[in-house]
Amino acid sequence: MAFYQLRTAQRIPASLGEVWDFISSPANLQKITPREMGFEITSGDLPDKMYEGMIISYRVRPLLGIPTTWVTEITHVRDRKYFVDEQRVGPYSLWHHEHHVEAIEGGVLMRDIVSYRPPLGFLGAMANTIIIKRKLREIFSYREKALEERFGKM
Repeated sequence: MAFYQLRTAQRIPASLGEVWDFISSPANLQKITPREMGFEITSGDLPDKMYEGMIISYRVRPLLGIPTTWVTEITHVRDRKYFVDEQRVGPYSLWHHEHHVEAIEGGVLMRDIVSYRPPLGFLGAMANTIIIKRKLREIFSYREKALEERFGKM
């Protein structure tokens, strides 16, 4: 069984409170996801802030425009430090995404650690090499640009 990690880091010229308020609001997920993914939150009446135990459902079109249901649970939240979302239903055998923020001189360091395992064993490992790893990097690159547009570049 193949297991992978993607790690990213971004420096943002804003206060810890501003960055935290933005990234911990479910409504802002769509703002930092590429349009071509067809990202749509299907959960109703979401609160302004994530909390432990929160379930969020989405519809995404990650490949060839084919709609996929994705359900995540927010499993850990430490205010202005980090939160973790884990896939409960979706395309991966395992998806564990840590979102960390910390104040640094002049702004915030935001780090992400995505641990994942594609489905289908060997075929999933091949798909990761050919498609999945590149697609995840593209998504995080888009997110970096979207956050730069919102907060500026450091």
